Amino acid sequence: MKLKYTALLSTCFLLASLSISQVQAEDDLAQESDPIDNPDQLQSLPLLQSLRNIDTEYQLQAPYVQELNNRYKVRTLFVESKDLPMVDIQLTFNAGSARDEEIQKGLFGLSSMAAKLIREGTDRYTAQEVADVFDQTGAHFSAQAYRDMFIVRLRVLSDPDKLEPALAMMLEILKHASFQKQSISLTVSNTNVGQKQLQENPSRLRDIRFYRTVYGTHPYAYPVTGTIGGTRSVTPEHLKKFRDQFLVAQNMNIAITGNLTSKEAQKLSERIAGILKQGSSAQRLPYAELKNDIEVVHIPYKSSQAHVIFGHIGPSRSTPDKLALDVANKMFGGNGFNAVLMQELRIKRGYTYGAYSSMSFTQAPGVFSFSYSTRQDQLLDSIQVAHQALVNFVNQPIDQKRMKVTKAGMLRAFPNHYNNNATINAQLGSIGFYGEPQDYLRTYPERLKNISTQDVENAVRKHWHPDRLTVIVVSQKLDKEALKAALKQNLPTVNDSQNTGTAP
Repeated sequence: MKLKYTALLSTCFLLASLSISQVQAEDDLAQESDPIDNPDQLQSLPLLQSLRNIDTEYQLQAPYVQELNNRYKVRTLFVESKDLPMVDIQLTFNAGSARDEEIQKGLFGLSSMAAKLIREGTDRYTAQEVADVFDQTGAHFSAQAYRDMFIVRLRVLSDPDKLEPALAMMLEILKHASFQKQSISLTVSNTNVGQKQLQENPSRLRDIRFYRTVYGTHPYAYPVTGTIGGTRSVTPEHLKKFRDQFLVAQNMNIAITGNLTSKEAQKLSERIAGILKQGSSAQRLPYAELKNDIEVVHIPYKSSQAHVIFGHIGPSRSTPDKLALDVANKMFGGNGFNAVLMQELRIKRGYTYGAYSSMSFTQAPGVFSFSYSTRQDQLLDSIQVAHQALVNFVNQPIDQKRMKVTKAGMLRAFPNHYNNNATINAQLGSIGFYGEPQDYLRTYPERLKNISTQDVENAVRKHWHPDRLTVIVVSQKLDKEALKAALKQNLPTVNDSQNTGTAP
């Protein structure tokens, strides 16, 4: 089999015109064929010809996701995978940085600090003893805080002699992490150094100010890593309270992928949910308000480059328009050189090396934004061009050719979301956390196929607002009022809106 596989690869390198998708299909074909003696390139040609008959739908086949009936009522999703003798476990808690101030006002960075310190020992085990258990079992343990989520991951061999001690240590950490004062001091010091370095990073300064300005007093307003004042205020008692309130069974979902049967996976999930403190689910996050006007914020900064971000509050993860907005975002600024922003700012005018848009879909309303950097002398012109590109995208009919290319690219890229056990399990964690159906991965291609230009037009006209943007500019100087007036001139008049069939 190896000899035949080598012959096929050699032929692929010779045939420069062979597409990436054909190479992937060839790899599957080589693995399924019988081994041959003394292979050469000519013997591979008939196999290459057979690539024309490869079923593209088969290549897009998503894993079968099982929803297990956990007796503790903790949502558990499972994918059985026998390819490797490994198990991936992800516990996703509703305990991201948005929960920091629920422990005490001003403790920005609390969840991030808990993630960094959770493996630094318990009342029974030192940090070294914790590390030794994971090292001796060959397990990889990690914890990470995000805005919405606190994620704990364990990857370990499915052999019970390895799985059992690693799992036991993970549960010991989650229940009894001691958060020693000396560990906190070291983490605070490192965090403060990192935050001071932000002063030398204009794009990060821009992004932090953007979230602060757009969200105001909302829990999403502050960086996940927190603030200098917030992290300095954290004590072991705060971290233990965070652990006991949020890292509990009824505030998590479980994702398992690997070399287990569904019965074994269910038993594993119930062991996890049963050992952890039960607790209760976190409360609903407050709503975030969309601003009523264009707002321009200037951050003075001496640099040859100016940095710009536009954006506003968008919908939450639960919006039925999510997939249509994903398509719109790819078309506008998330699809490389074919995207509108890149065409307008780089290809046509050479204002920037790259301009990109993004949408965050979170528990509370997320943000739609787009950003780039440019020379100081091109700043004002580039801002007007970028804003006008958004105005036109929202108010004019969707380019059907661009949309077709974009959807095709999204479909080709989608298997990257489940191309190994780790990515599968990450997807299961997200599906479980945001309440998506268990067949979310399998139905995605059909749902994407059914998105029409009308769906995209309706979604952007409902959720994207060129007249309600926050614009953060990091540059040497800026006349904010003049820029705001210029942006308002880009907006269509009532008559223009009526002519295009859209609301003003």
